[in-house]
Amino acid sequence: MPTSAAAADFRLLEPFWREPVERTVLPNGLTLLLKPDRSAALASVQVWVKTGSIHEGEQLGAGLSHYLEHMLFKGTERRAGRDLSATVQAHGGYINAYTTFDRTVYYIDLPSEHTAVAIDLLADAVLNSTLPADECAKEKEVILREIAMTKDDPDNRVWETLFAAAFREHPYRQPIIGHRDVFSAVTREDLWRYYRTRYVPNNLVVIVVGDIDIAATRAAVEQHFGAAPRARLAPVLVPTEPLQLGTRSEHRFEDVEITRAVLAWPVPGLTHEDAPVLDLLAGVLGGGDSSLLWQAIREQAKLVHSIDASSWNPGSSGLFCVSFTADPEKRLAAITAIERALARYAQRGFTAAQLKKAVRQLVVSEINTRKTMSGQASRLGAAEVVVGDLDHSRTYFQQLSQATPRDLQRALIRYLVPSRLTSISLNPTAAAPKASAGAGEPETPPDFTEVKLPNGARLLLQPDRRLPNLHLRLLMQAGPLFEPAGKRGATALLATMLTKDTRMRSAADVAEFIESVGGAFHAVAGNNSAGLAAEVLPPDVDRALSVLGQAMLAPAFKRATLALERDAQIASLQQDDDDVVTLARKRLRERFFGEHPLAFDSHGNQAGVKALTRSDLIALHAQLAVGPNVVLAVAGDFEPRKLLPKLKAFLTRLPRRAAPVIPGLSASLPAMTGEFIEQQPREQAVVLQAFPGPRANAEDFYVGEMADELFSGMASRLFERVREEKGLAYFVRSARVTGLNAGMFYFFAGTQPGKEAEVLAEIDAEIARVAAGEVEPAELARCQARLKAARRQGLQTNGARAMQAALNALQGQPINDWKNYDGRIDAVAIADLAAFAARYFRRELRTQLVVRP
Repeated sequence: MPTSAAAADFRLLEPFWREPVERTVLPNGLTLLLKPDRSAALASVQVWVKTGSIHEGEQLGAGLSHYLEHMLFKGTERRAGRDLSATVQAHGGYINAYTTFDRTVYYIDLPSEHTAVAIDLLADAVLNSTLPADECAKEKEVILREIAMTKDDPDNRVWETLFAAAFREHPYRQPIIGHRDVFSAVTREDLWRYYRTRYVPNNLVVIVVGDIDIAATRAAVEQHFGAAPRARLAPVLVPTEPLQLGTRSEHRFEDVEITRAVLAWPVPGLTHEDAPVLDLLAGVLGGGDSSLLWQAIREQAKLVHSIDASSWNPGSSGLFCVSFTADPEKRLAAITAIERALARYAQRGFTAAQLKKAVRQLVVSEINTRKTMSGQASRLGAAEVVVGDLDHSRTYFQQLSQATPRDLQRALIRYLVPSRLTSISLNPTAAAPKASAGAGEPETPPDFTEVKLPNGARLLLQPDRRLPNLHLRLLMQAGPLFEPAGKRGATALLATMLTKDTRMRSAADVAEFIESVGGAFHAVAGNNSAGLAAEVLPPDVDRALSVLGQAMLAPAFKRATLALERDAQIASLQQDDDDVVTLARKRLRERFFGEHPLAFDSHGNQAGVKALTRSDLIALHAQLAVGPNVVLAVAGDFEPRKLLPKLKAFLTRLPRRAAPVIPGLSASLPAMTGEFIEQQPREQAVVLQAFPGPRANAEDFYVGEMADELFSGMASRLFERVREEKGLAYFVRSARVTGLNAGMFYFFAGTQPGKEAEVLAEIDAEIARVAAGEVEPAELARCQARLKAARRQGLQTNGARAMQAALNALQGQPINDWKNYDGRIDAVAIADLAAFAARYFRRELRTQLVVRP
């Protein structure tokens, strides 16, 4: 029987299981699931096609399912391709799709009053696509580039290698996107044949969740999907994976910087009675920083940088995986230590407390998947399509409730058999520059160099040819501090609009121009900056420069596009309000900052966004897009001598006018101190405490960085005390808002109603402990190690390095200041943390908020 604590956890889920879901099978075989939810005027309409990469029959490995997913938005008998997305946007919606091994899903999330529009569009696309030959050819090139970019991703290469080694017969061994050579040979006729064979009503599940009228929605589905005739649907043979009788391994050595490794064992599928126990075992072994393997292999043995465990079993079979990253010379020692640890757990077993924590993690995860209409629809789809039982969630958690520590031990012994291990790793090659680096020092990316133009604009260049990838990040000093009062959100809307229409291209043309070569172009907006990012393969750099140049120098700010994007930003803000934690953090920020612009983030508030006009954005663009306020950082595979003239030609066209001045503080912070309570129609309570914090460039900024790490994470004393020992909160941690002239440091936790005072008391006690200088040296060392490793991990990509260098330049720091990070973190002492807590975390400077049902 479940413990009383576990029983209370499961009671949190019971309302989900009582929610009505109407399941209907139309005469043509289509399955329809309808679930009303009146919590917001939104709906998610999803079409699940019961076909994925494992169903491609004689063309396994061709990626037909993924190819078809790309093509279904390219036009139907009734609509041109652009009409589909334009109609969705015109109704405030979002359309997307994804392909997995066993299904392809198309969905539209939009205001619920337009549910019938989404049903019409998806029915048209799924049942009546024409797969135009010219679009097939163009999209084929896009996917070939996508395959190439996938191959450039070391993490993806590790997992592809694992699946190819662990599965000898099952189609899981084939990549969903397909093999390049096999995909290249696919013709439109192949794709059309597959489409007409698999996209038939009796192979579809339509799911609608939201603020819907059941009868009207059912009628719309019957109208648009019901006319398609049932068709022959031959079963696709999916071979059973034979029993693995011996160990397998593949260790590759390539041009990478760090070792990535996976240890995997075969496990049964999702419907097997042991599946819930394997999920619990994964949580106990590798679910977070307090898990057994994290503590044993990372914190104590110091053999890995990260480690986790997972049970992946979506169909009839799966893999239990332990994955880690490590320095290459420690890989073998790490594997040995993991194997010894598993042998110990098989001998000693597990504790009730470890089981309880894993159960709670799965309960929280289940709750989180149901936060949105889209998430609820996805849960229904998985239950219907993958499991074949809409009541699967209840059954699954009933099985969890009966699990004992002995069950976890039994599962470990039964499935994690040493003779059935598949061991995969991707390691730095001995011939890579890193191997010859002096004194064993890791190779670091080259420094950025700076070129300042006569108009004040700055170019930051970091050529790095380790990957055929190129990133351009253009930033302006921006954010709430530079927005008109009463029109907060202008920063984010401006950045979005700059990625849309120009005087030369429409928004659709811009997207097509960059995406047709597999590139990406998106907006960037934060508390202190805004801008644009473009990422392409090196041969396509001229396209990236073209879209960046037109966006900055010739934006059109079309009224129709503005209306769409303004509505989308407002809808995003409304969606934020659906999540009680996000809502509570916003309410805290408003009380703390008051009239200060940082009372809102770059996305602003609904009233401010609604008030924005085309003239406002034009004026803001004129204010910000000036030479002295613009930095363009370029990182990746390029030849500076060839690219520099093109970059200069673009940036020198920016006006020379003076950069906007950072306003000073007009009032002291916090704007409101004291204790506040707000009621919301939610199930959980959220407690928050805010204090003043360092601004950007403050002398004690890095002490604040250490303090944030000290109070956060699953290995922190605060987490251990509040969640692990006392079970008071689902989550507890700290966070910061860092502005150019002000900052906020805050704590927040999600708890049960009635437990708020206890959680707040524990936060107060932890602050007092730190202020008294009682942080232990081991705690300090752990935080330093985690921060330095996280910074190293976070700066692996060209995009991340370009962003950091550009921010440094805008905020007056050395552009290569990232090289000083480790030293500054190591310099923080226990006494510094005590002084920081004593200076900032004073009760008279505290804004406390409790949001409860």
